[in-house]
Amino acid sequence: MIVCVCNNISDKKIRKAVDSGLTSVLELRLELGVGTCCGKCHSCAKQVLRKCLDEAVVPSPALFHPVMMVA
Repeated sequence: MIVCVCNNISDKKIRKAVDSGLTSVLELRLELGVGTCCGKCHSCAKQVLRKCLDEAVVPSPALFHPVMMVA
């Protein structure tokens, strides 16, 4: 789905940006140009960003081994 018509930015491009570490609409604006022309895409881009961040893979606590500190 195209999120930003002015700059031809799709939800897939936003997903890739999130996967590469972007976490805010400001970062999307700076890196991809989302919302830099007419601004009508801002709310949609924000929704897509939130969905991508919510779905991002979060490491399971079981993957971490506690470290014991001995004094």
